[in-house]
Amino acid sequence: MRETRSTCAYCGVGCGVIIESRGGQVTGVRGDPDHPANFGRLCTKGSTLHLTAAPAITRQARLLQPMRREHRGEKPRPVSWDQALDFATETFAQVIRDHGPDSVGFYVSGQLLTEDYYVFNKLAKGLIGTNNIDTNSRLCMSSAVAGYKLTLGADAPPSCYEDVDHASCLFIAGSNAAWAHPVLFRRVEEAKARRPDMKVIVCDPRRTDTAELADLVLPLQPGTDVMLFNGLLHIMLWEGWTRPDWISRHTTGFDELKALVRECTPEVVAQVCGLAKEDLFTAAKWFATSEATLSLYCQGLNQSTSGTAKNAALINLHLATGQIGRPGAGPFSLTGQPNAMGGREVGGLANLLSAHRDLANPQHRAEVAALWGVPSVPEKPGKTAVEMFQAAADGEIRALWIACTNPAQSMPDQATVRRALQRAEFVVVQEAFATTATCEWADLLLPATTWGEKDGTVTNSERRISRVRPAVRAPGEARHDWAIVVDFARRLEARVPPPQPSPRGGGSNTVDDVALPPSPPGGGSGWGHAPDPNAARGPTLFPYPTPESIWLEHRDSTRGRDLDITGLTYPLLEQSPQQWPFPAGASQGKPRLYEDAVFPTPDGKARFVATKYKPVAEPRESRYPFSLTTGRLRDQWHGMSRTGTLPRLFGHVAEPSVQMHPQDMERRQLKDGDLVHLTSKRGSIVVPVQASSDIGLSQAFMAMHWGEEFLSGCSSTGTRLAGVNAITTSAYCPQSKQPELKHAAVKIIKAELGWSLLAMGWLPDDGALLARETLRRLMASFPFATCVPFGRERAGVLFRAAAYEPPPDERLQQVEAALRLDGAQVLRYADARRGQRRLARLIRAGDDTKLEAFLLAGDTRAESWIRTLLQEERPAQAYGRLLLAPGAKAPVAVVSRGRQVCTCFNVTEPEIAGALAGCEGAEDARLAQLQGRLRCGTNCGSCVPELKRLVRATPAMKRAA
Repeated sequence: MRETRSTCAYCGVGCGVIIESRGGQVTGVRGDPDHPANFGRLCTKGSTLHLTAAPAITRQARLLQPMRREHRGEKPRPVSWDQALDFATETFAQVIRDHGPDSVGFYVSGQLLTEDYYVFNKLAKGLIGTNNIDTNSRLCMSSAVAGYKLTLGADAPPSCYEDVDHASCLFIAGSNAAWAHPVLFRRVEEAKARRPDMKVIVCDPRRTDTAELADLVLPLQPGTDVMLFNGLLHIMLWEGWTRPDWISRHTTGFDELKALVRECTPEVVAQVCGLAKEDLFTAAKWFATSEATLSLYCQGLNQSTSGTAKNAALINLHLATGQIGRPGAGPFSLTGQPNAMGGREVGGLANLLSAHRDLANPQHRAEVAALWGVPSVPEKPGKTAVEMFQAAADGEIRALWIACTNPAQSMPDQATVRRALQRAEFVVVQEAFATTATCEWADLLLPATTWGEKDGTVTNSERRISRVRPAVRAPGEARHDWAIVVDFARRLEARVPPPQPSPRGGGSNTVDDVALPPSPPGGGSGWGHAPDPNAARGPTLFPYPTPESIWLEHRDSTRGRDLDITGLTYPLLEQSPQQWPFPAGASQGKPRLYEDAVFPTPDGKARFVATKYKPVAEPRESRYPFSLTTGRLRDQWHGMSRTGTLPRLFGHVAEPSVQMHPQDMERRQLKDGDLVHLTSKRGSIVVPVQASSDIGLSQAFMAMHWGEEFLSGCSSTGTRLAGVNAITTSAYCPQSKQPELKHAAVKIIKAELGWSLLAMGWLPDDGALLARETLRRLMASFPFATCVPFGRERAGVLFRAAAYEPPPDERLQQVEAALRLDGAQVLRYADARRGQRRLARLIRAGDDTKLEAFLLAGDTRAESWIRTLLQEERPAQAYGRLLLAPGAKAPVAVVSRGRQVCTCFNVTEPEIAGALAGCEGAEDARLAQLQGRLRCGTNCGSCVPELKRLVRATPAMKRAA
């Protein structure tokens, strides 16, 4: 057994992990007890990382060799790395020669390592000469970047995780940290348990699991955060709870803001935000007068057309009350992805340059040009994420290189994104997983390494840099992302006019264990033309044999900057993760910033920003009367390219749905499970509806993860319906260019689809993902279809569909074949006139007969009990004929275990209710008794907020007299 210390691949908490491996295969993972981000804890996602590296998943889901499509829509064929990169080089060079450097674009990811990010940025801005490089971090963190720079002068979160332990008041806004950052939330729970007098305020339109810990919940109307924050400042001024002395010494711009918030009276704020005036006063008092107030915020503030204003308005509150620069106090933006911070550090955004330099600043451009050894860095602003895909849809950008991200799932307004991918002349997708929706649009697929194989660094939300170390070699022909870029860049150098000599000179022509072509001659005659073979060899801009060599150049670029890390080395990071800044001569990084109240602005003072409230881009109106918000599921991550390979992570939420308030459903005569058309101005999808009292009236919620890989269909006109982001808007914040993914005006109408189908089956571990891929291709032939995994120790696949009328037999036979319901041993019933069909496959298991797969078509009323027989692997020999009887009533003996609450120990809600019936005492005591009996919540703790809610809803057992 070998153990390798590394970092988790999921959220921005940046948990340390210890990877266990044997014989070149990852066999286990546990939290690193010495890592200061998590001290050994992992959430449901992190604790199952090793399962995503299982050989069966690698064989079925991973991209293992370069693949090329001759024509769109065809199956790609394998090619060698030389063939793939020569093809990419020739095509990019030709496009640039014909249409200029700005005719290409790079869309990268906050899941890349810092070293990967750095070479992508240098490739675009230093070699090609375009600033058209942006990242999916634009979709999650760019408003936080803009807010910090606007107010504090630099993109530097001033707080750290330790501040949770010192805060007297926690102000959580637009963040369901219990699900999005669960390990950090465990720390919040522990702090609250140690200090019950610590006040917790949660601002969110939904009552999330995070709100279970709150002393005060502010369920504001979607998009009204700026009005709320301005209203709180109004109250603080009226009550004398601000710090005039601190304001005058350390800030500027307060008078203008003070004049603006004069109109934000409690009456106005209560009406706009839908809140009680008393709660506004309570929130203002706790925030302003607590000994130390720490705010935690995330996408609810960022993903908005007012994202920068929301961030600035919240920071205004900290500046007005002096709640910054000391233990437990400060505005703390929680990063969404594992290395969104690292991408910002190296300038991996269309408006940034290395080391937090601004593209618009001529001096900054000159500094980077000198560092890279190029004549200049282009000054024309690059296209940000939404702009880039719009430009590709318009024909302005002709070649797209997409790395480690899935825009065909994650970008808003999918109709435009797909038009962009279709119209682009050349699309390269550099990816670890072959199953993402974006892969279907690629002309060239390049296999990349992923967690457990990569080598480099990442930076988490508290500015802490951690090492990512490889535990095993990459499978197949997969290469590191940075190595792919370096190889491509060296080939491309041969087709560009030679740059000025690099101050670093030439470099090695070996990258890790991958042999690269020789550095190109320095006498190239222009884009797309072969160089003179007799010309003298010149230096390469990419002299990087290892990720450390890239990191050292990045480190040098930070000298004298706010994120100075010139005192850090790889060997030091091998010993322990470190926070920046860490300048030369320092013995450790800075846990928190601005303790001296000196800010990185020209005058050293923080700046108040007068942020006027503006409504959402699409206010509700008569045609679209609902506000749709999106967010995370507890056990899933982004587009689920990784978590979606694990059936056990679907136990908590098994299938996609849109949630509505029960009263809204009752008015529209909807019940749980009914299919509805969810429609915005951009598109429409069909999805089941689910009642939830956590949702406000005239609001709806749908998880962000459900893309076409899991939820699809086609409209009556044949248009493919592409998951939840077919609905969302690409309207964006004018400062940060971050789209308003958190809100869209929608209408919800019952879908009158008269025919339905449910098919489920257990499959071999090495066949389940392949079956899902087969079924996925069929999804678009139904008005509604979903395909998801299920199971725990075994792998199963569920396929659900609905249509206006029964589909052709051929289509149903394809479903049957994918789930192995096409053999002679399958029981069958069919009534073609009524469009009904029943199939069941049973196997002998010891003394029992068990159901292995079934299909119900036309009449699916027997779903609950037949599904229970299958999923819980109950004996089925007594139910043979009932399995084929239309609408057969559930046998009394077949009662489901119920909805899963605890993923780690597979504990269900009915089991919890039964155990709680025998618990007594206060809520904390009953929770402890429950955990002692069932172990739920004692491993990763992700289910603890839900357990607390169930404890609170269950009366305590009364002691006998």
